[in-house]
Amino acid sequence: MATLAADIALTPAAAARVAAIAARQGKPAILRLSVEGGGCSGFQYRFGLADAPAGDDTVATTGDATLVVDSISLDLVRGAQVDYVESLGGAAFRVENPNAASGCGCGSSFAV
Repeated sequence: MATLAADIALTPAAAARVAAIAARQGKPAILRLSVEGGGCSGFQYRFGLADAPAGDDTVATTGDATLVVDSISLDLVRGAQVDYVESLGGAAFRVENPNAASGCGCGSSFAV
């Protein structure tokens, strides 16, 4: 299991939200970020709670929460930061991805 904090980061706001969601569901505070083909820009981010990191995951811990990313997805999000943003349009996890050449208005898909 890789533990390279420079490869991926979880902001304190996102960590607090992960911990709150996990506590409500009785699960560990582990957020999995993965990238899949699709979405309006070519790739889309997927979030979900995980029970434990997998063997090839990169792991970043902030406070009581952990972010895990598999090795294939990491190539597309290396150097990114996962934040939790609340605005008039709603609240959501947002990926600030330096590898994205373009994105869409919804913020959940990107192109490289």
